[in-house]
Amino acid sequence: MIHGVWGRKLGMSQRFINDKAVPVTAIEVTNWFVTGLRSQENNGYSAIQVAQVKKRHSGTDFSADWIKNGKKYFSSIKEIRTIGNAESIVIGTPLTPTDMIDLKVGEYVNVTGVTKGAGFQGVVKRHGFTGGRASHGDKTGRKPGAGGVTRGSGNVIKGKRFPGHMGVDNRTMKNLEVIAWQGDVLFIKGSIPGKSHSLVFVNKNVAR
Repeated sequence: MIHGVWGRKLGMSQRFINDKAVPVTAIEVTNWFVTGLRSQENNGYSAIQVAQVKKRHSGTDFSADWIKNGKKYFSSIKEIRTIGNAESIVIGTPLTPTDMIDLKVGEYVNVTGVTKGAGFQGVVKRHGFTGGRASHGDKTGRKPGAGGVTRGSGNVIKGKRFPGHMGVDNRTMKNLEVIAWQGDVLFIKGSIPGKSHSLVFVNKNVAR
């Protein structure tokens, strides 16, 4: 049994439950194959290595040559921790999450992804500063303001928020409800980090 599944975020939609529109995020979990095993004896932990086949090779039978030339055949290679030893899993078998993870509709999961990148941003957008007054004569505008005090020899205050690179951070949304399984697409209530077609990890280990 595995702890979670890797998938690609397709985007957001809505589903009607009890005559109410519920916002959901669709995650596609298809075209993943087991390409390696990690055991407690050899590696110190139990896990399986999984890889997603590129679209041009999807639908063809798995070949051992794919593992030798992973950059040609796989778009992503990841690991998933397992509960117990993973020796019974055969390399080359397709990863079917509905069979390998006990994830049912109504359960809760944590979803981890990389947030959207916004480039270099100022303090107003990056940290939510309000900026200066909009009345006549104000010269603050969207500037961050002072970074320290003269009493401290001009040192910048530790933890002071400044302009800088925004986004592209690992973030986890916790306690999201599984709304539905539809084929190889998982529907989870609410929004998750990342842009469309980005990789996300759905983890069943939720502390409630």
